[in-house]
Amino acid sequence: MTELLRGMFAFAIWDTRARRMFVARDPYGIKPLYVADDGTTIRMASEVKALLAGGHVSAAIDPAAAAGFFLLGSVPEPFTIRRDVRVIEPGTSFFIDDERGIVDERRFFSIAEIFRDAKDELLVDAAVFVRERVEESVAHHLVSDVPVGVFLSAGIDSSAIAQIAARSTALHTFTLSFAEFSEAPLAERFARELGTQQTTRVVGREEFLTDLPRIFERMDQPTIDGVNTWFISKAVHEAGIKVALSGVGGDELLGGYPSFANIPRMVRFPRLARAVGALRRHPKARLIAEFGRTYAGAYLLQRGLFLPDELPSILGEDLAREGLERLQPLAIIERSLQPDPETPFGRVAAMEASLYMRNQLLRDADWASMAHSVEVRTPLVDAYLLRQLAHMLPTQRDKSALAANLPDYLRDRPKTGFFVPMKEWLDLPNDGTSTRMRSWARLVFSNLSRA
Repeated sequence: MTELLRGMFAFAIWDTRARRMFVARDPYGIKPLYVADDGTTIRMASEVKALLAGGHVSAAIDPAAAAGFFLLGSVPEPFTIRRDVRVIEPGTSFFIDDERGIVDERRFFSIAEIFRDAKDELLVDAAVFVRERVEESVAHHLVSDVPVGVFLSAGIDSSAIAQIAARSTALHTFTLSFAEFSEAPLAERFARELGTQQTTRVVGREEFLTDLPRIFERMDQPTIDGVNTWFISKAVHEAGIKVALSGVGGDELLGGYPSFANIPRMVRFPRLARAVGALRRHPKARLIAEFGRTYAGAYLLQRGLFLPDELPSILGEDLAREGLERLQPLAIIERSLQPDPETPFGRVAAMEASLYMRNQLLRDADWASMAHSVEVRTPLVDAYLLRQLAHMLPTQRDKSALAANLPDYLRDRPKTGFFVPMKEWLDLPNDGTSTRMRSWARLVFSNLSRA
């Protein structure tokens, strides 16, 4: 029955007559499901902290999780920050038998497999096809018995979703703004043109510092992201809205990240990549020869927060060594490429969706929104949508289909990342984004690693 379900889910159903439990998690892993199995009792929850609260699961830190967090900015599945807690694999189902334990485990969805099996088809107008499929996904995600909101930045993904949704329902759009950085004027202009009820939520340093202890309390697992989702979800809650659509997943689906060009180029021409002037001066340049020859290694360099040989200075020699041995970071990344998606685009898309998006963006969206009793839905993270588009994505890898009907002031502006002004709020080092994020990562870990 799992293939008949669309959207996000993680559940366990106990069959009292057969005395067994059926467990499943959605294809992308939008919803988390954690398990602690001590050999006699299996415990499951949607938060790691819930398992610890039961009093029968150790709070010991997993060195692999610590290493993974500092390497990639989030704890990679199947590890969690607690050594005795693991993550149920996305796109899997199994039974727990009263006598035999876990049986009949089955993988019913694989991003890499979807790309591998995608067949080229000639379409009259690929852009129209993409647009129609996205519109269909948005329509499915709008089904609700309560009003639905939309997280609206000035980006292509959220703007396209808001535009599509506004055609069929009265819509409330929400934009986050900071005194130090704001895309609110463009978002507000677009909201006026759509005729939505618009809320712009301005967040300052004082509110951030007031909320920071609760942010750490609800974060569950360490991450360098999620603060923006915390505050936009807070705004949605304040407006009395229970459900909101997010544009997360658009870059992973349509190739919007620099990694889609950088990683294949690095794998094909590692020596040339190292010789490029800007990269030659980058701290990661010295490792291109070692890691840049494979997709997994190039991904680690592209997304890496810290480098493996920097971990001893953060975690100590023993913890870093054990963490890297347990984690096997390249093997973790390689898992997302099994089976081989066969195209450069498919490989990068599988890695970004299975690692950065699942371990960071989706996990952060879950804890930060649920802390405010808001359900975040992701029309661009949809297994049915991927199956429909996978055959054409390697040759149609841009957002022109989503941007086609947007106004020029949104469609033609350069892509910018959305960031929270941590430097100004926490007086972090002012010598580059990477250094600031490293300092933030240390602060997060020191708070989240406590029992």
